[in-house]
Amino acid sequence: MSTWKNGALLRARDGHEARVSFGELFFDLVYVFAVTQISHHLLAHLSLWGALQALVLWFAVWLGWQYTAWVTNWFDPETLQIRLMLFAIMVAGLVMSAALPQAFEGLGLVFALCYVAIQVGRTVFVLISLGRKHPLAPNFRRILGWVCISAVFWIAGAMAEGHARLALWALAVACEYFSPMTGFRLPGLGRSATSDWTIEGGHLAERCQLFMIVALGESILVTGATLSHHEHWDAPTLIAFFVAFLGSLAMWWVYFDTSSKDGSHAIAHSDDPGRMGGYFHYVHVIMVAGVIVSAVANELVIAHPDGHIDTTSVAVLIAGPLIYLIGNALYKRAVYGRVPLSHLAGLAALVVLTPLAYLTDLLMVGGLTTMILVAVAVWEACSRRR
Repeated sequence: MSTWKNGALLRARDGHEARVSFGELFFDLVYVFAVTQISHHLLAHLSLWGALQALVLWFAVWLGWQYTAWVTNWFDPETLQIRLMLFAIMVAGLVMSAALPQAFEGLGLVFALCYVAIQVGRTVFVLISLGRKHPLAPNFRRILGWVCISAVFWIAGAMAEGHARLALWALAVACEYFSPMTGFRLPGLGRSATSDWTIEGGHLAERCQLFMIVALGESILVTGATLSHHEHWDAPTLIAFFVAFLGSLAMWWVYFDTSSKDGSHAIAHSDDPGRMGGYFHYVHVIMVAGVIVSAVANELVIAHPDGHIDTTSVAVLIAGPLIYLIGNALYKRAVYGRVPLSHLAGLAALVVLTPLAYLTDLLMVGGLTTMILVAVAVWEACSRRR
């Protein structure tokens, strides 16, 4: 315990940007599986009810990863104690991810207990190790209060069924997603100030960027796996495959080619890195959600390129790029202080495409959404280079 109190487990703040450790990269492998599970769940439940379920599950996965990323930003993951904590979270996260497809069925309690164990267990471990007088202790006490409040809703939801489970779990998500906006304010414990969150900006930005790679990697896996399982590799199927890959490439280009380095610089040189870091987490959850929905759309298009267009398929094909561009627009608003015109034009084009999509098939709509993403990527890249 004394190693915590004398700061031996804290990250060194020597003016050099902290790098993501191999232990953190290993930890992220669990979330490759989790993202895949969510996209498969959404594909199997293509309805408004299924979309709401997938949204709640996605927020749970993100919050578990996000809170851990903040802990490894403050504390050195190369130390034995933090490394063991990460591995313990990996075990619970792997079981939680395995339970995802049946989280709203027979494995709801397993899912909820694993999630609560991650959030509460990690916070208790840090608090016990820090001691009462450490400057970070008040912040973690407030976090513990909120994750315990959330835990009540997670467990209660697991005991309920149907709409009641969804409503209770949505409340649990809201507790953990919105409480940082109020500084984890609790009666008797006060609130935290973002200026007290002395984070390593470059490290936190890199963690968010690596999760984007995880999500885009899952999209590539879905594209390849769907083609592999297709019995007949005819021309429409192969065209759909290349359209899906080009769409993933355009998503990578929109984010990584034009703004990821600037994002790292913005958070590292902000007057209030804690506030900027929190904003990054709020917008990245939107972007990754767009990638997940786009992966589902890619699977639909490759599996049935000449398939009939209905409202559900239009919603999936349009929503993925739309959500992704909205997230990127908010991200670049934080980094550059304005929303790029290319993103506004792309969003407008997707809105115009929505009613026209009913006139054609899945492949054509998928191709048009990919063209819009490519146009946004090219426009933005040229604009930044000028």
